[in-house]
Amino acid sequence: MAKVLMKGNEALAEAAIQAGCRYYFGYPITPQNEITAYMARRMPQVGGVFLQAESEVSAINMVYGAGGAGGRVLITSSSPGISLMQEGISYIAGAEIPCVIANIMRGGPGLGGIQPSQSDYFQATKGGGHGDYKLIVLAPSTIQEMAELTAEAFNIADKYRNPVMILGDGMIGQMMEPVDFESIKKTDEILPKKTWATTGKGKRGKKNIITSLELDPQLLEKHNFDIFKKYKEAQENEIRYEMKDCKNADVILVAYGTIARIAKDVIEKAKKHKIKIGLIRPISLWPFPQEPFNKTANKTSAYLVLEMSMGQMVEDVRLSVNGRKPVYFYGRTGGMVPEVEAILNEVKNILGGVL
Repeated sequence: MAKVLMKGNEALAEAAIQAGCRYYFGYPITPQNEITAYMARRMPQVGGVFLQAESEVSAINMVYGAGGAGGRVLITSSSPGISLMQEGISYIAGAEIPCVIANIMRGGPGLGGIQPSQSDYFQATKGGGHGDYKLIVLAPSTIQEMAELTAEAFNIADKYRNPVMILGDGMIGQMMEPVDFESIKKTDEILPKKTWATTGKGKRGKKNIITSLELDPQLLEKHNFDIFKKYKEAQENEIRYEMKDCKNADVILVAYGTIARIAKDVIEKAKKHKIKIGLIRPISLWPFPQEPFNKTANKTSAYLVLEMSMGQMVEDVRLSVNGRKPVYFYGRTGGMVPEVEAILNEVKNILGGVL
């Protein structure tokens, strides 16, 4: 299959289909509407189910049902819509149902605007709903990576019986790049047996019952301990990150998603000024990669975290650096995007203070 020029939203949708997703539930909201439109056209072609629910609350509970019956299921939305899903996401995590959730972030708080943002990081990585649970969160920075991580997300969700979130923003959802789908594994090769699913009793001795309700506090505590064993396993096996030019860097930028693309432009421009800048790009936002900070803390002067927010990932960076070097922050919010020259000036200011 030749490369196809696609929007990020469309690449996410097609990758989900090629990974075996046959159930999609959603509700229109900018800037992720291309996913809904794409799925409305493609799902009938592959024998799948597309359903536009009456609300995001309804849609996430449809995911609970389809995922509980063993289907590979996708739901997508943007910031305020994801907020409406939080109760259902907590139920799904508690019931150990695999699914993939995509948040193509927009500006906030409140209804905000339709321009790109990264201000849902806390909601995604710290648990936006109630109770003790985690989402595994992946953040692509190219359209090719959007496709590959989406397909991989279904495998991870099935492996841990847990929701996986693709965290993008309006920029990566709307921009267009060539995508090669040859790297996406085909459905029949990767679908595991789901002996826990509500597919009928069959030859089992008892029915499968899926619920997140447990009124006995001792049993509920045991359930929490059990699911956190899975999260510990994920922390050992599912960390992903990229490092660029960090070996002799005076300052290391830390950015994820589309802002990491801008950071790479800053690195190239800085070379003309004889300034050595590196980049750490977390790809898994949870579990958060601490290893690259352990590798670099004794070799760099400072870290500069770049976000389209008032500063959220910066807290995880400070925890990872653990006081070994200064951690600075530069962000734009409300749909504004950091510019290369402004970031480079921030680096110059930092170097003026630490060298």
